[in-house]
Amino acid sequence: MNLLFKALNDPTRREILELLKDKDMSAGEIAAQFNMTRPSISHHLDLLKQAGLVVSVKEGQFQYYSINTTVMDEMLKWLLQFTHKNT
Repeated sequence: MNLLFKALNDPTRREILELLKDKDMSAGEIAAQFNMTRPSISHHLDLLKQAGLVVSVKEGQFQYYSINTTVMDEMLKWLLQFTHKNT
């Protein structure tokens, strides 16, 4: 869970997730949306992958990224447990 929150702590990574909520994108398509180097974007994508927030599929020379909703569901389930008091 620590990697998950570390990944979500960065605004660039949250913005990448916003982009991916609408459609799967290649690393190049993602990088084109930011004013930073491709290696920097690759680093952000790698941290998102390590946290399980995104998955990637290689097609030819391109990597396509998509959101891993299973991890999001698990995180929400974990957070929601704190909204109900057991009495």
